[in-house]
Amino acid sequence: MAMMPAFATDTAADLSATDTVSVERLRAGVERMVRDGANVIATTGSFGECHTLLAAEFRTLAHETAAAVRRRIPLFIGVTSANARETVEKMRVVAESAADGVLLGVPYYFPSTVENAVRFFRDIAQMFPKLGILVYHNPALHHVTLPVEAFEALVKIPQIVGMKDSHRDTPTFLRLQEVIHGKISVLCNALQYLSYAPLGAAGFWSIDAWMGPWPFFALRDAVARGDLQAAKAITLDLAPPVTRKSDLVWRETAAKIAIAMAGYVEPGPLRPPFLEIPADVIAAQKKRVERWQRLCAKYHGAYEFTPKRAASA
Repeated sequence: MAMMPAFATDTAADLSATDTVSVERLRAGVERMVRDGANVIATTGSFGECHTLLAAEFRTLAHETAAAVRRRIPLFIGVTSANARETVEKMRVVAESAADGVLLGVPYYFPSTVENAVRFFRDIAQMFPKLGILVYHNPALHHVTLPVEAFEALVKIPQIVGMKDSHRDTPTFLRLQEVIHGKISVLCNALQYLSYAPLGAAGFWSIDAWMGPWPFFALRDAVARGDLQAAKAITLDLAPPVTRKSDLVWRETAAKIAIAMAGYVEPGPLRPPFLEIPADVIAAQKKRVERWQRLCAKYHGAYEFTPKRAASA
């Protein structure tokens, strides 16, 4: 699943700007990703700047993305908000579009209890029975962890068809699969996919696909055909050369900088307040892009997309 940036106009850095979604860049980026072989697209998570868009901009992004995808692959529009009623308003916008469903996380300003999170998902599903729901499980930003036990209730909500999740160790993932298997599909982090696919992961999600998706397509297809040696080699290629503590300030934002440098799509500038970029962040992204472009060159030539390939990325 390719986690989409919120393609920005050249005026997006202006605090007084009110129309900062670039329809031209969005259409071109989505078209390229779909044609190159992505299986699923999701918008407006943390990387997709769910927290920076005005209501009218969200409407533009939701409807224009659906129009660009044209039901060729599943599309989930992110509706996570600090305000639960704002989430409902966004759901209404999505319901008017041609999207397949929503990427839905709990309201995140204050931590929720697990019981209230489950109720939130249930209430939203009852209000919008025709929209599929991908649970957006992001404990670091949403301040609540959904334990395995919570899924005893969540599997009873038919609209919940999947979950974006990277926060389970192997024993916990196995226990989760005992509860949700056949009812809720889990999309894990790409680096987890080789290990978790045999345990029940339906696929994986990626931000870096927008720098060029071919290494991820290679991983997807290697796992699908059971070529574990190739999948191991690709996973090691994908792994960052240095393990470092994640910096939430320069994680998703830095990824957008890297995507702009890579040139596969044109995401446009950052939105406020992410305008003063430290020199070390810029330097790190240049190295990141150089490494990624080498991987794209390595795997693009070996990859030939056909619509019959297994759905994962």
